[in-house]
Amino acid sequence: MKKILFILGPNLNMVGIRDRHVYGTETAESINEQVKKWADELGLELEIYQSNHEGDIIDKLHSAYGEKDGIMINAGALTHYSYALRDAIEAVQIPTIETHMSNIYAREQFRHESVISAVCAGSVAGFGKLSYYLGLTALAEML
Repeated sequence: MKKILFILGPNLNMVGIRDRHVYGTETAESINEQVKKWADELGLELEIYQSNHEGDIIDKLHSAYGEKDGIMINAGALTHYSYALRDAIEAVQIPTIETHMSNIYAREQFRHESVISAVCAGSVAGFGKLSYYLGLTALAEML
């Protein structure tokens, strides 16, 4: 069974509470449980990790080296400016899929650029929680 690390960045624990017009009203906990079930159906062992702290996310990425077969990440706002996160994704050399629930290109201008996409195998954005299902499906096919 392939082992996948799913990282959720800053403020993604507040899905269902913040920006309901963007993210909807379904809670992060509910979405995470559904994503875990989808991973099971795909034959993937999924670990979900959420942190509001950049350094903790980088440490978690480093700990995946040699332990995980794939990574899916919704880095939240870190997507747009964290070169340290970009470097960590590149360093671990694990196939990584960038995901976003919202369409980052239909939002504020600063969200239109991703500094991590160049070191990811692919990106999925704009489909709500389905972005996570699509990302996991892509990882399962890649691995």
